[in-house]
Amino acid sequence: MVEKELLKQWDKEYFWHPFTQMKVYREEDNVIVERGEGNYIYDIFGNKYLDGVSSLWCNVHGHNHPKLNQAICNQVSKISHFTTLGASNVPAILLAKKLTEITPEGLNKVFYSEDGSEAMEIAIKIAYHYWYNRGFKEKNKFITLNEAYHGDTIGSVSVGGINIFHEKYRPLLFDVYKLPSPYLKAVEIAGREKALEYETTKKLIEEVEEFVFQHHQTVAGFVLEAGVQGAAGILPFPKGYLKEIERICREYNILMIVDEVATGFGKTGEMFASIKENVKPDIMALGKGITGGYLPLAATLTTDEIFNAFLGEFGEAKHFYHGHTYTGNPVACNVALANIDLFEEEKTLENVRKNIEILEKRLPEFLELNHVIDVRNYGIMAGVELVKDKKNKEPYPYGERTGFKVAKAMMKRGVWVRPLGDVMVIMPPLSIKEDELNYFLDALKESIVEVCGN
Repeated sequence: MVEKELLKQWDKEYFWHPFTQMKVYREEDNVIVERGEGNYIYDIFGNKYLDGVSSLWCNVHGHNHPKLNQAICNQVSKISHFTTLGASNVPAILLAKKLTEITPEGLNKVFYSEDGSEAMEIAIKIAYHYWYNRGFKEKNKFITLNEAYHGDTIGSVSVGGINIFHEKYRPLLFDVYKLPSPYLKAVEIAGREKALEYETTKKLIEEVEEFVFQHHQTVAGFVLEAGVQGAAGILPFPKGYLKEIERICREYNILMIVDEVATGFGKTGEMFASIKENVKPDIMALGKGITGGYLPLAATLTTDEIFNAFLGEFGEAKHFYHGHTYTGNPVACNVALANIDLFEEEKTLENVRKNIEILEKRLPEFLELNHVIDVRNYGIMAGVELVKDKKNKEPYPYGERTGFKVAKAMMKRGVWVRPLGDVMVIMPPLSIKEDELNYFLDALKESIVEVCGN
């Protein structure tokens, strides 16, 4: 067994962490997780933390769940991997059928990958290739939203819109049409209190529809997150916005590409945000919660019409040229099936809905604090935005890392979170209990006061 202090040393010496300034990381003490149990993680020193971000928004039923563990073991005892290029496996087939049953009507074809970024990369390639195969080569542009986040591969970054993440890679990216972030534009038009009302949506949609009218002949797809811009700081769409985008896409012959990587598998109180919003996209990307947060897996679902455009004789070369080594991995697919079964067995959505009520009742408490300017949620996904000067809407300087200081204060209270800048993210496992959620919120409030003042 490697000594704990040596593990800390090796972590900082050899492991380059994602989205992490390693100079700062190497100067601080950090959590090294050894095990998990239920909604908690335990570090190598035995310290216990509530998993406040569901292991980067993907843990559904808690850690070390016996049914999910068993699903992995059962499949490993048969076969752990074999290519799906020209072959198949039992769990991948069963999961594909199951996904078509629980997602919005019409999404009848499933293409597997390993993470949400690739699921979106595939969605973009499929949309372009679909029009190409149909002879509409001029339809090669995408409409996207400012403050969007769809992953870190070049294609998914191209349709993203968060400058701090994406601007450095601008020379590598393809051009897209950009429209304003719905929430930020709604706040600009109607103020924070009325930003989410349907009357505000109607004003936003006028601008969207005018833009689409001018450019639709060159547009392959409209790309947007499902109901909320997550990585931008939990920015929910105004009421009816997603449904209006669906209408516009239908009227102007544009594929609607919905990114459900973050929102999928229960976070809205429904299995998918598209179901909550009564939307039937042409292409949907899934990831994160698909395996309950146990193994890397993602999926891109499409309609029969899109799939059929790729059919032809081999010599026509119409087929979709994409696929990775672990596409459709049987172990990941088997645990995904068990994850979906647990939703019914443990009445997961009922628990989520109860917790959404608690969250929405308690979030306004944070607005009483002098350094909280906004609170936002979409289902169980929530953000509490910190500012230096509430009256003058002055943010904290980026380099002060105020959100991270609050996160450190929460660790002292036994809660692990990772903020988005100075937006404190509330994103627990869907299995979180009422008393755990209330403790989480209490710890967050106390930590904000400790770091920022009353």
